[in-house]
Formats: sequence, structure tokens, C-alpha cells
Amino acid sequence: MKRLFSSVWTPAARDMRAWALAAVVVNAGITVTGAAVRLTGSGLGCPTWPRCTADSFVPVPHPDHSPVNTAIEFGNRMFSLLVLAVAIAVFLAAWRLKRRSLIPLALVQPLGVVFQALWGGLVVRTALNPVTVSVHFLVSIGMIAAAYMLFARSAEGDGPTVPVVHPWIVTLGRVLTGAMLVLLVAGVVTTGTGPHSGDERASRFDFDIEVVARVHADVVWVVVGLTFALLFALYLTRAPERARRAALILFGVEIAQGIIGYVQYFLAVPAVLVGFHVLGAALVWIATLHVVHTLRERSEITEFANHETVARI
Repeated sequence: MKRLFSSVWTPAARDMRAWALAAVVVNAGITVTGAAVRLTGSGLGCPTWPRCTADSFVPVPHPDHSPVNTAIEFGNRMFSLLVLAVAIAVFLAAWRLKRRSLIPLALVQPLGVVFQALWGGLVVRTALNPVTVSVHFLVSIGMIAAAYMLFARSAEGDGPTVPVVHPWIVTLGRVLTGAMLVLLVAGVVTTGTGPHSGDERASRFDFDIEVVARVHADVVWVVVGLTFALLFALYLTRAPERARRAALILFGVEIAQGIIGYVQYFLAVPAVLVGFHVLGAALVWIATLHVVHTLRERSEITEFANHETVARI
């Protein structure tokens, strides 16, 4: 416990990096637990907010849902407390480390959790409207991005970035990131049109599921094509091994995600595969951020000795 406290109050660079990585993990994790709530029909297992029921903050029997549904929804709410704890630790560590460049990225975490908590109330009050549910997921995607950037930046100096590949490849990486964001939006629209609403009373997007699924698949092929082009360009120009390896990992994760997507489509979208697909979406996004990060570099700092000394005063 003492070591845990010191990693927040008197952090070294490695502590900051570890907390940022923890933020990446818990934010990815809550996208999966949130999906589990919807996939098990537990979206209104706690029908009120911030209480679980009108008279209790903890689960109690009520006629609208089974105890299992209530426990799943309440468990997801409890997991958000872990996300909050990590978010606070991330911000305190960045603040105590006294690196001004890290503090704005770290601040995204607690502010994001507060927003998600308030937005969660709106999700419940709108009976799981697909727009509000989609925003819930996309905000988590944004928090993952901020956490990954903090993770990457905590091992770097504060000097300007220097590309390690051809400028056109850097541009290709940015285009790929934009396409990945479009893919994530297309994915939530497809999910919001599909069968797993989270509750029988929840509404759905009024789109043709066949059309939406095909558009989603088309965007997938665009992203895979851009990734292959990036991978090919990196090998052709003999880019640093780190960048080539990151692009290869992204390509592999995309292929696995695509296989899951097509299998779930042809098997009438079973809930278990949808859950894996949500996890895959988070992993693809993280892998994309990692690839883009490897296309440039800053001067490295070993343990930020000066900052650590100041933080301990």
C-alpha cells in the first residue's frame, strides 16, 4: 500500500507510465463491461440513477428485471468507480511529477469519468436511446486515446517531434487514424440498429440493418487497405523496426476483428461474439494509436530524474 501511495504522491517516470497504462486498460475494460450490460438485456437492471432503484443505491429486488440483470448493471456501475480511482491517481501523479505537458492529458481522465457518470444518468432516463449509448462508447474511445498519449508522452522529453519516416507515410498514418474513427462511428451506428438494445423497451436507430452493415463492412475494407498500404510503405522504405512491427500488429488485429465481424453477421449476431467484437474495437483503436506514435520520436528522458527530485520535495 505504501508503494502504491508513493507511486502517486512521489512518482517517478515509470510510475506515471504505469498509471497511464492502467487508464488505458480500465477504459478499454469498461467498454466491454458496458457491452455486457447491453448484450445481457441488463441496461435497465438499475432503472434509476444515481440510485439503483428509487429507494436504494444498491441492488434490491424489483419487478422489471431479474436479480442477475440488476447485478450485471450494478457491477458495471461499480467498475466505473475503479475507472474513477485510476483517473484520480493519473492526474495526481502527473501533477506531482510537475511536468506541465502531461497535466492536460491527465486531466482528461477525471473529467471524462465525471462526464460519463452524468451521461450515464441520461442514458438511463432516455431508456437506452441508441444516440446516448453511442456517445457513451465514443467518449470512452476518446479517453483511451488521451490515456495512450499520456502513456507514450511520459517516456519522452518535451522537445518537438521528429518524423522517423517519409512525410507521406506520416500523412498516411493520420488518414488511417481518421478512417479508424469513421469506422468506430459506423460500428456504433450498426450496433444501435441491431438486435441487442439492452432492454425490450429500448429504441433502435431507424435504419435498414442490411444497408448499415454493408456500409460498415465497406469502411472496414478501406481501413484494412490503408493499413496494408502503410505496412507496405514502411517495409519498402526500410522504416525503423518498431514502426514496422506496430503496423504488422495492427494489421493482424484488424484481420482477427474482421473475421469476428463476418462470423457474427452470418450467425445472426450472437451476443458472445458481439462482446468480443467490442473488445476488438478497443484493441484496434489502441493499436492504431501505437502505430501513429511510432512514426515520430522525441528525445527520451531516463526516469526524469530532475522532475522526480522536485516531486519529492
